[in-house]
Amino acid sequence: MNASAKTARMTYREAMRQAIREALQRDPRVFLMGEDVGRYGGCYAVSKGLLEEFGPERIRDTPLSESAFVGAGIGAAMGGMRPIVEIMTVNFSLLALDQIMNNAATILHMSGGQFNIPLVIRMATGAGRQVGAQHSHSLEGWYAHIPGLKILAPAVIEDARWMLWTALEDPDPVLIFEHQTLYNMEGELPAGSGPVDIEKAIVRRPGTDVSLISYGGSLHKVVQAAEQLAPMGINAEVVDLRVLRPLDNATIIESVTRTHRALIVDEGWRSGSISAEVSARIMEGAFYELDVPVGRVCTAEVPIPYAKHLEDAALPQVPVIVETVRALMGSNG
Repeated sequence: MNASAKTARMTYREAMRQAIREALQRDPRVFLMGEDVGRYGGCYAVSKGLLEEFGPERIRDTPLSESAFVGAGIGAAMGGMRPIVEIMTVNFSLLALDQIMNNAATILHMSGGQFNIPLVIRMATGAGRQVGAQHSHSLEGWYAHIPGLKILAPAVIEDARWMLWTALEDPDPVLIFEHQTLYNMEGELPAGSGPVDIEKAIVRRPGTDVSLISYGGSLHKVVQAAEQLAPMGINAEVVDLRVLRPLDNATIIESVTRTHRALIVDEGWRSGSISAEVSARIMEGAFYELDVPVGRVCTAEVPIPYAKHLEDAALPQVPVIVETVRALMGSNG
């Protein structure tokens, strides 16, 4: 088999579209619902062409009411369907927070285990495209706070292609956060790849000197930083969390135990963030393995600015990651 037959090159957007198409083909209970997912093809063009392929019964445009169509998705899931609900951006998901938190996440527990909610909600998250504060925040950490939900953040083509089917097989609600700067990213999808678990983090780059822990859009900045650190004699390990709830403690602790240093890069705000949770877990589980205190690079605690130079300044960037790692390596703790 030649190299071209082993892999397929595609964008993150195409990988998501393939995942949705396959789910619709495999299970007649699956349907996609959200604002502009039909005729317009989705605000990020993920569902472009699916209306023509599957028809309006399975690709459903909804009114501009996140609470209403997320609630409808919950009802459909309770009725035996497997809905995929698309919310344009994480900021708008707050309009459906009551449905997500007080219904989807709690009905199984409040019904004494009688009713599962097999619902998948996809939404764009993150900044970097100059679309202003109301379209640019990273609130997945808020959702990772809520028991009853699984929170996924696919950062690479393979996870974008294969996490959805695993999520649809889960009996409980799963939220998938797709960083908006990744949709145009191209990459190789191995021919032998298949469904991935939604329980485990993964080491994307092995290393010995420091653990760089991240997820989603920030993962690629962390990989760039690791490559820049290598010629400086710093061998950084990169851990992709990819599942924010439940967090994979074992992979995090094993990595820090190998490297004895940890830096968490998180596009969320620092206070009360995923990075705060990961840092606390490292302190609980690997305190005596650390040579220096855990470091964090997060977004500035401001609404994300529109102006590019201000947006860039607010977000974690590669040079800051590199300099923070160098400081960790030079620190005596």
